[in-house]
Amino acid sequence: MVAELKYEISQNAYIKLVLHALKHKTTAVNGILLGRVNPQNDSVVEIADSVPLFHSNLALLPSLEIALIMIEEHYGSKGLGIVGYFHANERFDDAELGIVAKNIGDHICRYFPQAAIFLLDNKKLEALPMGKDQSPVMQLYIRDASKNWKLAGPDGGSRLVIKEPAANAVLSDYISSEKWQDVVDFDDHLDDIKKSIQGVELSQLAHFRGFECVFELMGEVA
Repeated sequence: MVAELKYEISQNAYIKLVLHALKHKTTAVNGILLGRVNPQNDSVVEIADSVPLFHSNLALLPSLEIALIMIEEHYGSKGLGIVGYFHANERFDDAELGIVAKNIGDHICRYFPQAAIFLLDNKKLEALPMGKDQSPVMQLYIRDASKNWKLAGPDGGSRLVIKEPAANAVLSDYISSEKWQDVVDFDDHLDDIKKSIQGVELSQLAHFRGFECVFELMGEVA
């Protein structure tokens, strides 16, 4: 029997994605998960980093394609690849995985069949300051044998874990200090090319070379 995959996300990758969603509370946002299969245990996908993508026009294919190429080129040299997708819905009470998220997830699965989708759980996020829950404020979606996206079953909580147990405590501190203001995504960069996609201070993502030229080309394609 094939062991079910477990997804382990680093504190750095986790916090960056949640802060990105908090910065744009009234819009849908998305991001990319970067990592690899654990070389010692092929039933574990290690998510070492993440990149905030967009907070507008999430379904615009040229933007997505170029962003994915750039991310792959930058992180490939570090031994990391795209292993999944993060999505936060526009409405607080919307807990469903929509068609845009599913389509992007399908696209990523072409290159990494074990890819997962993490959907922000707003209710868990809202309750974060009031409890000591160490589980992620995200829902895990995986593709079944029919290539349909399904919410992980009763064991879903144990299949998606944060590498550092204190991550939610750190996240709460960052929320209190409004650290989400430091998050920069691709849309922010398009609005002001002086803004580098660095996430927040807990991570120093290098500025992508040729960023301005690539997005100039993207404007022509779109």
